[in-house]
Amino acid sequence: MVFCLQTFRDIFIHALVRDEKGRKMSKSLGNGIDPLEIIDKYGADALRLTLITGNAPGNDMRFTNARVENSRNFANKVWNASRFIMMNMDKLSEEDLRLSFDEVADKLEPVDKWMLSCFNTLVRDVTDNMDSFELGIAVQKVYDFIWDQFCDWYIEMVKPRLYATDSRDSHVAALWTLRNVLIGTLKLLHPYMPFITEEIFCNLQSEEKSIMISDWPVYRDEYAFTREEEAIETIKEAVKGIRAVRTRMNVATSRKARVYVVSEDDGVLDAFREGKVFFATLAYASDVQLQSDKNGIADDAVSVVIPGATLYVPFDELVDVAAEIERLSGEENRLQGEIKRCEGMLSNEKFISKAPEAKVNEEKEKLARYAGMLAQVRERLAQLKG
Repeated sequence: MVFCLQTFRDIFIHALVRDEKGRKMSKSLGNGIDPLEIIDKYGADALRLTLITGNAPGNDMRFTNARVENSRNFANKVWNASRFIMMNMDKLSEEDLRLSFDEVADKLEPVDKWMLSCFNTLVRDVTDNMDSFELGIAVQKVYDFIWDQFCDWYIEMVKPRLYATDSRDSHVAALWTLRNVLIGTLKLLHPYMPFITEEIFCNLQSEEKSIMISDWPVYRDEYAFTREEEAIETIKEAVKGIRAVRTRMNVATSRKARVYVVSEDDGVLDAFREGKVFFATLAYASDVQLQSDKNGIADDAVSVVIPGATLYVPFDELVDVAAEIERLSGEENRLQGEIKRCEGMLSNEKFISKAPEAKVNEEKEKLARYAGMLAQVRERLAQLKG
């Protein structure tokens, strides 16, 4: 007698989990792990996320405590972002937070629309990945969205509106977007990190009893804002470019400087005009001036080129020229002393004949490095004094 009983509709065969050296875990090697110990140290959510992240068909994964620690850090990131949002929710009434999209649409600013559009794309992509059992790819997209776009960009972009403006409509739009995007993202993350998402979800809202039985997010045509996405991505490129220049010039974040945005494209200028408040904050700008040409901008201004525009920052506002000349002069004297010492050692026949070859080579490398640094310092001094 044959019984045809379909126990499971789908079967997912996951990758083999190996130790950090790529070996199979076994009692004889003593390289196994106790999941309960890992959970006790890092949490069940962190272990779950670690095991699914980077899980691609046909590829084994190497297990390390460092990866679990990174997952725990991500959980902390989610928790802290949620706390920030809940701490600011008391600025609005319950009715404001429960507004529908149609009721809040006319209050949304371009950066809010950018966030909703990015979330909308995430929902579509993650759902498609999960339907295809691409679980590792799906959770990586959620991870990147939360860490980068939501926490590192959007939250930082709306902080000036929450703390430095009195516009109630702006507060409503920002907090409505923060809350709704967080709720939707928690739902996408829930299959991988069920405990922290349930805890945050139940404290964040009261419309649904549990995240486990809540509605899965769906793609919404009204959340597609292509123009705003392009505009905010342009501003992000500008922020990254200015920060890179400031880092390269060793400019302290406390030092503000004017930023000129020069473009012949009215659309680009409009994007910076609408995002002027948060752009100034993120780019450490004392003022943001928009213009179609370079009139009034000093020739020595530092430039940053992005698609559709060039940004200029006055050099003398980035650097205290007199103080920088003094600092570089001191560095020049120090390097000259180091070069003199190296040359003295390498010209000493006793040192060359008795010192280990590695030590001699080390001094030669130091001499070459110091010579290169001295040339850069002198070039920089010539620019400042010229």
